[in-house]
Parts: sequence; structure tokens; C-alpha cells
Amino acid sequence: MTELLDLCYDVLIRILEEVDPEDLAACSQTSWSFNNFIKKNSPLYKAHYLRNFDDPRRNSPDAEPEWISEVQKLIRCQKILNSGNLDLKRENFTFVNTTVSSLLFTASENDYDGKSLNTIALGKYFDIPGNLDAFLYKSTLYSRSSTSYSKAASTEEERQLSAKNHVLYGIPTTIPGRRALTRHPYARSRVYDLRWYTDANGWGPYQQDGNMTVDWEMIEAIMVVLGYNSGLCCRRFLTRFRPPWSDPFEGVVRNHSVMQELPEWRPELLKQIAIPVADRDPYGVEGVWSRVVCFLDYNDLYQFNFSSAATRVPINEPREPLRTEEAIRHILMSLHVTKIEPAGDEANDDPSMPIVYFTGTSRAVDAQWDPNANSKLKGNVRMTKEGEVRWTTTSIFYGEERWRSEGVQVGGIGSRRGVIGTWFDKDFDPHGPAGPTAFWKVAGNTFGILDEDGSDMEEITFD
Repeated sequence: MTELLDLCYDVLIRILEEVDPEDLAACSQTSWSFNNFIKKNSPLYKAHYLRNFDDPRRNSPDAEPEWISEVQKLIRCQKILNSGNLDLKRENFTFVNTTVSSLLFTASENDYDGKSLNTIALGKYFDIPGNLDAFLYKSTLYSRSSTSYSKAASTEEERQLSAKNHVLYGIPTTIPGRRALTRHPYARSRVYDLRWYTDANGWGPYQQDGNMTVDWEMIEAIMVVLGYNSGLCCRRFLTRFRPPWSDPFEGVVRNHSVMQELPEWRPELLKQIAIPVADRDPYGVEGVWSRVVCFLDYNDLYQFNFSSAATRVPINEPREPLRTEEAIRHILMSLHVTKIEPAGDEANDDPSMPIVYFTGTSRAVDAQWDPNANSKLKGNVRMTKEGEVRWTTTSIFYGEERWRSEGVQVGGIGSRRGVIGTWFDKDFDPHGPAGPTAFWKVAGNTFGILDEDGSDMEEITFD
């Protein structure tokens, strides 16, 4: 060991950079001198971090991470995820899920192959048997089961954290993914329970606190319902309208090639009228979006919510599992930015980000005869104080507003995962109808594909 320490600094650093990160602690215990050399060597820990994970400074360029503590935290998280000790996983539930959230927030796609080291690593760890059950299947949805591995976390905060990371993970087309879809009757029960649609949450996927705080358990339930229904739809639409959560952590990394095309929004941009309004939009609204909408027959919805048996269910208890089949519509939307304004006095908006307004049209692809799917559109996108991107859309038929939707862009600005949320009557009718919806961007401009007659829609192909 003395001979190693006699090497010049650069050579010794290069040797230690080749050691597996989890072995640094063992190396530091070989001698007092080696311990002093390693334990406070920030450049060494930085090299290990950047070799194994995405550079967190790409998302926070003004902040220099604490490389030593960050590597130590990630090593600890890796050991827990690799462990077969269920008690250890249970005791470290919050730590692991918080670390996973941090890695997803700082994830970025590298410039040479478009991949993210963070999501690749996390995908491998959640392939390990037991990790999905221990960390991502701990929301209320998974407490409604007789199986031993499906028990909800003990607190609301933990259940929301687990649901959020499950939404970011998605529902892969694997055996664990298919097992997640078996919860669809319980998820459907949550999504179509009209007691969750209130003025306090704007009838959207938000909590009942009046602050538009995202309810990740609701979004998780919507994702399960839409994922299950998408697997049952006509094979003609399986590839063109494949849900963008079919691979682990698909689309949640903020694509920096996309981010570079979006402007760094500043208030003075509003005054630069020479810049096209769409080029001043930080949310990337303009373009073509694929949309999926599901709904129950209204008689089934009414029976589920207002029958004598339904009205006897206490307000704090979930309704029974709902196995009634739903209808599904595949829709294409063409959106155009019309104006951008600074956030006003709305208490739930982030005042540092603008509100972007848009108009557009929508056309049903699989049921062009359905008058409820072909409409004009208007809406807006804004950032909440919580830091989530909130979408509001309104469908207009022959000049009259009819349907409205509220949704959250999973992964934030620049994420390709899309928007997941709810649709409902524009008058917030307590008797419904209401249901789940999701939409995601498939093209950066309209290409003229959504003309009034919809004649050239069938020529569209999606990579």
C-alpha cells in the first residue's frame, strides 16, 4: 500500500478511478494514509459519478454537486436494491424512492447515442425480483389485494412517492408489467368514482387541498386503466397509439435536443413581437398530438356512483372493483399557440413561468363518425408552484364548449411521456360524465394533416 501512495497523484487517481465505486470504502480501510487520500478526494468521487451516471449539472448548470456525499448515497441505494433482504428494503423505502426521484430529475440523454445512464441503471435495478413490489407497488391501489406482496405504504406521503415513481417507471410489456395491469378493476373503480371530482381539485388529477398538488395515485390509476384498455383495442392502432410508458422510464428524461429548441423563457420575450409566438413558448405546445380517451356507458357510470348500494359506501372508503368494459377513442390533435402571458395572481401558478394559450382541432381516427371526438380545441399550459406542467383543454362543438380536461405532463418540460389526466363536463356536472385521458406529442408541426375532411389522416405514419 505504501508503494501505491508513493506513486504520483495523477497515476494513483487513474488507478482508483478503475475501481468499482462500491469498493472505494474497502480501499480506504486498508491504511490510515489511504483513508485520508480517499475519503475527502472530491475529484475522485466526481470521476466515479460521471462514469456511471448522467451529469447532474446539465439540468442544474449553476449548482456543483457534493460529489462525495452523492456517490456514497448512490452506493448505499445500489446495495439496498441488490439485496435480497426484504426487511432492509422495507426500512429504507423512503430513502430509495427519494434517491430514485433524484436520479430521474437529474437524468439526461447524452449527445452521442441519446441514452441516459441513470435510467439504464434504474431499469436494471428494477428488473431484480422484489424491487417493484418493495418500492413502486406501494400505493393505495396495491392495498386492495389479498396477495402478500401488495401492501400499501404506511403514510400518504410514502404512497404518493411510490405512485409517482411507478408512473415514471411506466408499465412495461413484461410479466411484472402485465401483473400491474391486473389491478385494472381497482384502478377503474378509482378513476370513475365521481367523489374524486371536486371543485377543490378542479376535477383534475390533483389532491383535495385546493393547491393543485398532483395526486400521483390518481395518475397511476389512470395509467393502469389506459394501459389495460390499449391492449384490448384494434390491432390496427396498437403501434400508432402505443402508450408511451411501455418501456421502463420511457420518455421521462428531458431530451436536451428538444430542450435546446425551447426558449429559455424570460419576461422580456413577451415584448419581442418580431419573434413568432410559438418560438416564445417554453412548453413546446405547437404540433400534432396523439390522444386516447376512455369512457363508460353513462348508465354504467350512473349505476356505479348513484345506485342505492353505491350511495351507502362511506366517503372515506373506495367503491367496489369495477369490471365493466369501457369504450376507447384514438384521436389526433393539431395545436397552435395563440398567445403567451405572464402568470397572474393565480395562487397555484409559478410566477416565474408564463401561461401559454393555444387553439386547435381534433379528429377521431378509429371512429370518425363519433361527434364527441371531432371538435375545435382551446386550452392553456402553465407551471404550478409545485413545479409540474399543468394542461387544460376544452373541446368546442359548433361554437359551444362541451368537454374539458385537466392533466399533468409526466416528467416535466421537455418530457416525451406526455400528459395524463381526466376529462369531464365543462360545467363540472356532479353526475358526470368523466373519465381518463392521455396525450403525447408525435410531430413538431401540423403538416396540414388535420384538414376539415380528415382525408389524409390515414397517410400518417409514426416512428
